[in-house]
Order: sequence, then C-alpha cells, then structure tokens
Amino acid sequence: MRKMAVTAFFILAVTGFAAAQIPTSGNVFFGYSYYSSDVSTSNRTNMNGWEASVEGKFFPFVGIVADFDTHYGSQNFIFGNPPLACPVLIPHCVTTVNANFSENNYLFGPRVSVSVGKIRPFAEALFGAAHAHVNGGESDTSFATAVGGGLDYKILRVLAWRVQGDYVRTSLLSSHQNNIRISTGIVVRF
Repeated sequence: MRKMAVTAFFILAVTGFAAAQIPTSGNVFFGYSYYSSDVSTSNRTNMNGWEASVEGKFFPFVGIVADFDTHYGSQNFIFGNPPLACPVLIPHCVTTVNANFSENNYLFGPRVSVSVGKIRPFAEALFGAAHAHVNGGESDTSFATAVGGGLDYKILRVLAWRVQGDYVRTSLLSSHQNNIRISTGIVVRF
C-alpha cells in the first residue's frame, strides 16, 4: 500500500511538473524589418528584410522567445592595408568596394509583457548568434545580443499588429557593431 501511494504521488508530481513546462499561451510574429547596420568600418547602411519570432508563455507575464531575422543591403568595405600602413610612394594600397551583403540573427531569451486593454507592451533581452556574408567576399559568425521592446495592438481575439525596436550588438568582420532594428507586422496569438 505504501509503495502504491508513493508511486501515485510520484506520477502526480511528474505530471504536474510536465504540465507546468508546457506554454499556456503564446504568439507567432512575422513582418517587415528595417536594420541600421555598421558592419563595415567605413559607414553605416540601411538594410531591409524580415523578422519572425515565436513566444511561449510559461508565466502570466513572462515568456521565452525564439527570434530570427535576415536583412539585405550594400555597403562600402575596405580591402587591403589600413591607410597608416601604406607607404608614401603607394597612395592607393587601400581599396574601397561597394558590395552586397546579408546578416542573419538567431536570438533567444525572456520577454516580459502585460496586457492593458487592447495594447500589450513588452520588453525583451535576447542572446544568440549573428552571421554576415559579403557577396564575393568573406563571411563571419559572432555572439549577438538584442535588448528592446515594443507593443502589440489587438485587432481580433487571435490577431494583433506589432511594432518593436531593438538595439542589436554584434562583433562581425573584426569589429563591433551597434545596430538598430525596427520591425512591424502581424501577430497570431494562441
């Protein structure tokens, strides 16, 4: 009898723990994304692309987010020796080339939100990886972080519109980048 009671308690405890790990609600987001990037040391560039995320709520105000984006653009890249290393007799040993490139971010982390009527403001801190690829050139992968927030405006019970902004920090192609990402699009809530 005692073994049966311990077994029943164990099964109930494991079932309760497993149920607590399954998200009770969440959302899926997909939309347009603008990215202000400084992946090159010569200038900043405006990039366009898309962002998608999925959030699972484990507590009423806290969820876990998986966020993915890709942005496309062109920028001036410096190839060759830096200007200070060029001999005086060779004034053009540095070449600036305008090249197309893309950047992908794969980010994960917590999001805190609260619903106030039709509006749900949120704040997030995401961590993961960034990958940049220069057409006809090199590619690089680095650690990435994103801190930001936004708000969802409820259109229907399961449908909302999102506006969000993030500061994205990466270290690609031998330099640190301080990027701004602004996104907007549709949210499907479950």
